[in-house]
Amino acid sequence: MPGPEPHGPDPRRAAPAGPGDRPSTRDPLSSAPARPGDRLPAPAGLGSWQGLRGWWRRRSLRARLTMLASLVVAAGLVAGSLLLLGSLQRSLVDALDTTARQRAQDVAALVDSDRLPGTIPVAGAGTVQVQVVDADRRVLAASVGSDRAVPLLGPAELARARDRRPRFLDGSRVGEPDPLRVIAWPAGSASRPVTVIAAVSVASVAGSLRIVELGLLVGGPLLLALFAGIAWAAVGRALRPVEALRRGAEEITGAGESARLPLPDARDEIHRLGVTLNRMLDRLEEAGRRQRGFVADAAHELRSPLASMRAQLEVAEAHPGRVDTGNLAAGVLADTLRLGRIVEDLLALARLDERPGTVPSGELELGEVAREVAERLPGAGAEVVLELDGDARVRGDRHALGRVVQNLLDNAVRHATSRVELSVGAQGGVAVLAVTDDGPGIPAADRERVFERFTRLDDARARDHGGAGLGLAIAREIVRAHGGELSAEGGAAGARLVMRLPAEGPTG
Repeated sequence: MPGPEPHGPDPRRAAPAGPGDRPSTRDPLSSAPARPGDRLPAPAGLGSWQGLRGWWRRRSLRARLTMLASLVVAAGLVAGSLLLLGSLQRSLVDALDTTARQRAQDVAALVDSDRLPGTIPVAGAGTVQVQVVDADRRVLAASVGSDRAVPLLGPAELARARDRRPRFLDGSRVGEPDPLRVIAWPAGSASRPVTVIAAVSVASVAGSLRIVELGLLVGGPLLLALFAGIAWAAVGRALRPVEALRRGAEEITGAGESARLPLPDARDEIHRLGVTLNRMLDRLEEAGRRQRGFVADAAHELRSPLASMRAQLEVAEAHPGRVDTGNLAAGVLADTLRLGRIVEDLLALARLDERPGTVPSGELELGEVAREVAERLPGAGAEVVLELDGDARVRGDRHALGRVVQNLLDNAVRHATSRVELSVGAQGGVAVLAVTDDGPGIPAADRERVFERFTRLDDARARDHGGAGLGLAIAREIVRAHGGELSAEGGAAGARLVMRLPAEGPTG
């Protein structure tokens, strides 16, 4: 009978969990409880895989290519070795089968001709064993070294072997240390049937396979090591042009000197990469040159009005009683306005460079924009004539296109003798705005250069009458942002600047 329970709670029993209790998160290998923010250790397999990936990524490209090629060759060597051993074993066993079958057929012929001796002669005594067994499994004749009392095959094995197919036989049952390859061949008459059993030892096959296996075990690693060395050298030689490109890139400091990456002699992928990089360096050098020139020109243009204002103020300070304050204020104001225009132009160019091709779009009539700008144009020595030919509707920013027209008119009025023509029309789905003046014109060699920043031709270098050389550059950038083109054309007595934009809707 079970004894009474001891007084008090059993310390081995767990108390029931209350509603506020939580399961313990104490680490069984640590005395400190685990905190909710602690990261659990990764499984061993996952951590080792991550470590292997990290180790592989830290290897050089040369090492990774060599190891990959060596792994492929090693797999090929293993597969080839297994195939070679299998083929060799099959070939040697087929040779043994041919020998046993031939010997069994020869003895069967002796039985059929009733010339069977008591001791069957065989070539290579000890390697081929022959027995002639009757229907009662009695050994009628045997070769030298064969058992004359016990057949090589048991009753069941003998019955299965009558299909003349060779089989393996455990040699220990007949005192042979190695397995035997056995074939049974029927012979005799129908009244006295016998079976010729021929067995061949496979010791020669095992010996040959061991020699080949030893050669593969020794030669395979040596061949793999030789291949790895050749692959290491070949990959290093193939990557030598890449290393030359890297050294050439390190030598390029960008300090202003023109330097290019060395190109390999072979017309391969690395050569094309070097050509592409050199073209990129040409573009970067050109961009840097233009930026440096832009900064220098901007500094020069900004310095001129500042120097003028400083000179006027210094003269006023040195001779306070001799300076007309009205003339001083007018001169400083003119320089300030010029300085403001330059800063606005620089800011406009910076915005256009920062966001090329992004212009707010809205449908508008180009002739109306041209009329509004022409009406706001202050009085000048040249007459502005407006010609509108049909409806030229475009999509773009009204303020930006108005600035283009303003810059073109300012440039034309500045260089015109007495007349400026502003025409707007449409030709084959393209809106065309042309500004023509009767001034000295633009030489053919300078028709593209006039759109470069801070460019002033020789006949318009006077800063009192000319601008900073940014108006036409800003106009071309705005037109290109609208998907059009601004160009200087010939065929007129003076200068002719033409803006072409994609037209919207029907044109007339």
